[in-house]
Amino acid sequence: MLVGKVILDISMSLDGFIAGPNDNQKQGLGEGGETLHDWLFSGDIPSKFNTFFKLSSTNRKMFDEASESTGAMVVGRRTFDLVNGWGGSHPIPGVPVFVVTHSVPEKIMEGSTQFTFVTDGISSAIKKAKLAAGTKNVSVGTANVAQQCIKANLVDEILIHLVPVLLGRGIRLFDHIGTEKIQLEKIKVTEVSDVTHLRYRILK
Repeated sequence: MLVGKVILDISMSLDGFIAGPNDNQKQGLGEGGETLHDWLFSGDIPSKFNTFFKLSSTNRKMFDEASESTGAMVVGRRTFDLVNGWGGSHPIPGVPVFVVTHSVPEKIMEGSTQFTFVTDGISSAIKKAKLAAGTKNVSVGTANVAQQCIKANLVDEILIHLVPVLLGRGIRLFDHIGTEKIQLEKIKVTEVSDVTHLRYRILK
């Protein structure tokens, strides 16, 4: 039986940040952090999953292939709150989202996305997401949750969309992942003028 993978999929600056400082609901990626997602809007070909994203041909292929293979997502409560729960509808339609949290919000916006709030830790969230995803992948795309997953040896692959910018400050991706060496195997590198897509397998 085919089983999906847990994939850390995120845009990152060359100096390791996934958001700028002072992130809030008005600027979810912090000061200057929006440049990390410019590659999602740097072309004229709409994604087949959401026409909001208009990409170059190579970036569209990368984005759509990742979206098509994703069966569930795991995010942190802080990210969920920063984006106001995506208004109830995540930009990638039809994919359930599992939110790791200490407490379930009293009310969330109604929309097209099924949200599940997991209060018993990251391992439980990944387990639930895998069941929902079936043979597809579980996508992890927020810093704190990614760090918890790496530290708990729950990530199979890392897909970094490396943006040629130095943010200097903000939220680092690879903080708080423990002190043990983690060996990676390069799977694929796709270079575009505005971003380099790096895919690695974690050797366990």
